[in-house]
Amino acid sequence: MSGPTLRNLGILAHVDAGKTTLTERLLHASGALRIPGSVDAGTACTDDLEVERRRGISVRASLASFEWRGHRFNLVDTPGHGDFAGEVERTLSVLDGAVLVVSAAEGVQAQTEVLWEALAALGLPTLFFLNKVDRVGADLPGVLGQIRRLLTPRAVPLQTLAGAGTDRLLLRDLSDPGDPEAAAGLFEALADLDEDLMEAYLEGRTLPPEELLRRAEPHARKGRLFPLLFGAALDGLGVELLLDGLVRFLPPAGGDPEAPTSARAFKVVHDPALGRGVYVRVHRGTLRTRDALPLPGREEPGKVTRIRRAGAGRWEDVSSLEAGDLGLVFGLGEARAGDALGDPEGLPCGVPLAEPLFSVRAVPPTPEDAPRLLAALRVLSDEDPHLGLVLDRERQEMHLRILGPLQVEILTALLSDRFGLAATFEKPATLYKETLQEAAEGYVEYTLPKPCWAVLRFLVEPGERGSGVVYRSRVSTDDVKLKYQREVERTLPAALEQGLLGWEVTDLRITLLEGEDHEVHSRPTDFAIATPMGIFDALQKGGTRLLEPVLRFALAAPEEAAGAVLGDLLRMRGTFDAPRVEEGVFRVEGTLPAEPCGDYAVRLGSLTGGRGRFSTRFAGYRDCPEEIRAEAPRRSVSPLDRARYILAARGALG
Repeated sequence: MSGPTLRNLGILAHVDAGKTTLTERLLHASGALRIPGSVDAGTACTDDLEVERRRGISVRASLASFEWRGHRFNLVDTPGHGDFAGEVERTLSVLDGAVLVVSAAEGVQAQTEVLWEALAALGLPTLFFLNKVDRVGADLPGVLGQIRRLLTPRAVPLQTLAGAGTDRLLLRDLSDPGDPEAAAGLFEALADLDEDLMEAYLEGRTLPPEELLRRAEPHARKGRLFPLLFGAALDGLGVELLLDGLVRFLPPAGGDPEAPTSARAFKVVHDPALGRGVYVRVHRGTLRTRDALPLPGREEPGKVTRIRRAGAGRWEDVSSLEAGDLGLVFGLGEARAGDALGDPEGLPCGVPLAEPLFSVRAVPPTPEDAPRLLAALRVLSDEDPHLGLVLDRERQEMHLRILGPLQVEILTALLSDRFGLAATFEKPATLYKETLQEAAEGYVEYTLPKPCWAVLRFLVEPGERGSGVVYRSRVSTDDVKLKYQREVERTLPAALEQGLLGWEVTDLRITLLEGEDHEVHSRPTDFAIATPMGIFDALQKGGTRLLEPVLRFALAAPEEAAGAVLGDLLRMRGTFDAPRVEEGVFRVEGTLPAEPCGDYAVRLGSLTGGRGRFSTRFAGYRDCPEEIRAEAPRRSVSPLDRARYILAARGALG
């Protein structure tokens, strides 16, 4: 079943908002599951990994499928903890819409804001599900106010709820007779989007609830209006109404099944029996077994050997996937998560959610286990590209990039469960970056030892903080052929992996000003070798400065702990807004360097008897104070050491 009846749906939330429980209830209510699984009991069907069942948290995105009123849904359950935001990032580009789950007791939290910003940047149609309305402390008006203030003013309740925070709940749909409150709110929201309705609203006219819902559908499907529904997923309250809302307010998957095949890979898995598989969404065309699919950066295409489609806790073999569908494909060689497969034209892209801020060294239980550990880490890095496995051959060390301390615990468990390895990890170290201090030109003549010929002159300038690397060329293809210029651009990311201080170099504007190739002696590899030398010439002339990662934090604690908390924040070089006290609770928000934040939640818990709450989100990089010095050891020969660098690049260094 595809075409207008298919929707690809993501379930997103801050950790512990009830996302996986809602997923289980959707599958159960639709008939895909006979009995809903339990997160606490470790029986949730979308928690595939042993560590997920044991810890009661989602670590990897998982795929299930169900049908409701003649419509099929591919449902992607995503991790809620910020340490696994990379899984969410890789998923967003393949969705047609999302449900953002918010706890009626805890409200909007740090990761909720991060997720919403990504959904808004992509323009993804979204329904809000205000969960746990039966919990003591549930505050519907307060949380709705948070959603409208912190996320979007166009979140519109389509229901009213009496008895929140009790076991005497009364949930009423907008179309229920005698309940004008929700209808009036929807009418007002629609009036801002529809001139005809604005006129009717100003004249004091009323419209039947069903007419208002009909008028809301196109706005919701285009991401201009965001329906908000109430429920208690653990008891199934509001779940069927949510299913009806998904059919009504989320757009169907599109795509021409007769067009050339175009797909996006969004997850890699290693099946013990079937080998390496790639989750894909087919955006256009039809993907069939035995198809040869072009892969980015590879000369040889991948040949599809097997296709599987998701059910609820099971998979079925199929011969093809049509435009709009998601599936698990085998035979695509080394295709990576995020790759465009087939025709890349017009494929939607995701937005960055995850920025690894720390590096950890993995230590094998014995030196003899090092090869096994390296092989296992390569598998895990294949599945999660953000891990960025680095092998320091000179020191015989293995390093991974992580987002936070919980990721280390999960990696330790995965190595034990899947590979039988009792590896350990050293204390995480902050990943700094560096940037250029002053604009400078870099020049390189790579003409010896022959045969080789690549001449380049770059202008390298500091960029705005957070701008990344912007490259352009002013060189004519008469001076440097297009294939050589493309090699220069392709090589830049690797050239900037380690700067003068050993950290990734960022926030630059790089312009290729001049260049020269040779009709006989030039090859693409000459320009790949020359580019880092030219860039490092500019970095050495302009100098670099250290950048440190910073986090935006929100902290709540008992009023009596305010003095100690503010003292901690100042010692950690924090900057913060004016603190406020509400009903005996001290609240403060601001920014902190990432380095001291790793274990602060534990310290705050000790300081407040477990009553303190501390949440963070990545807020970019800023200049380090001059007294902070940090250098990372080089993993390869520096391009400033010209002779040794050229020998190493040519594979001639012993």
